Amino acid sequence: MPSIVRSISSLLIAVALLMLGSGMLSTLVGVRLSSTEVGPVAIGFVMAAYYAGLTAGSLFGYRVIVKVGHIRAFSAFASIFSAATLGHALWLNLPFWALLRLAEGFCMAGLFMCIESWLNERATSGTRGRMLSLYMITLYGAMAIGQQLLNLDDPTGMLRFIAISILTSLALVPVALTRNGPPMLPNIASFGIRRLYEASPLGIFGTFVSGLVTGAIYGLAPVYGTGAGFGTAGTALFMTVIILGGVALQWPLGKLSDLFDRRTVIIGLSAATAAASLGMIAAAGMESQIPLMLVAALFGGLSFTIYPVCVAHTNDHIDKSELVQASGGLILAYSVGATIGPLAGSAVMSALGNPGLFTFTAAGAATAVVFGLYRAVQRPALPAEAQGPFQSLPRTTPVVAPLDPRGGQHAAG
Repeated sequence: MPSIVRSISSLLIAVALLMLGSGMLSTLVGVRLSSTEVGPVAIGFVMAAYYAGLTAGSLFGYRVIVKVGHIRAFSAFASIFSAATLGHALWLNLPFWALLRLAEGFCMAGLFMCIESWLNERATSGTRGRMLSLYMITLYGAMAIGQQLLNLDDPTGMLRFIAISILTSLALVPVALTRNGPPMLPNIASFGIRRLYEASPLGIFGTFVSGLVTGAIYGLAPVYGTGAGFGTAGTALFMTVIILGGVALQWPLGKLSDLFDRRTVIIGLSAATAAASLGMIAAAGMESQIPLMLVAALFGGLSFTIYPVCVAHTNDHIDKSELVQASGGLILAYSVGATIGPLAGSAVMSALGNPGLFTFTAAGAATAVVFGLYRAVQRPALPAEAQGPFQSLPRTTPVVAPLDPRGGQHAAG
């Protein structure tokens, strides 16, 4: 493990700096907009723009990388992201902020592509699993810690945006100073939705629903926290708890899916997510915030696990050599759901008030339960011994898929 850490230390430092800043940016944008007279629907539109940019970047960002190379592309994406971050501090205007979030999403996809292709190039068949684990720990750990930057004393409203810009700029340093040659981009051609649906209807539907739920949470939970009177520190803690809960429970819940029919596990996770959503509504009415935070951690763990279990379920129904293409298509399906989630969730919040966010997540998870029960009677279950091993994957870009150790030698090439 120490040798693996050394081989990718510069990349892990770049990821940590990026996520310390960008992980907090979405929360900061939501908090800032919630403090104005802007309604939930308008905020949802701004938040959805980021995921639209992330989707577009996942589809087209590789063209920039192929044309100018990894280091130049990384520098360009980071510089644009840094400048866009400062743009939020200059002018509070909804269409302008939506354009900034669109650009930030596109650039973040490009940054992930650069980093993940470098990780792919340095991975071997024996180190992919551990390298992926280090990457995920760094990614989500920095994102959770970054939420606490909201607590910076910022009377002018500019300091937090400046801090994010500084962190993004510093992420350039370990990449710009690397002595390693540029890697080759892996083949990121993805299966279409129809091909994935034919292979695993519940897998593609479940990843889409996961995008709906988590996209709404990332985009609108800061709005929820502001409306609930958490204050800046309370909202930062709320987001940190949800993210850490999602990281902590993914592995044990995912390994459970190796022991039973994965459709049953997906149905159970979706039902439990719906129940946890209702629990969030009930806990919000309590005098103490402790029950709410405990339910929030559980909600994060359940909802964040739906995606990797759906990926594992899909992989059970395709050839091992097709894993990379399938995983890439599932990430794109998730991204489409994450784009729709803030839009639809904000409409429900506009109609029902603050509880509307978790009413929406409960309804979204419930649709996965209904569809899962329908699929359970349409196709015989695979025996547990015929299922592949669970592996948690980040929901970044299709370039991360070759790091999945389940793909064998195909994933390494």
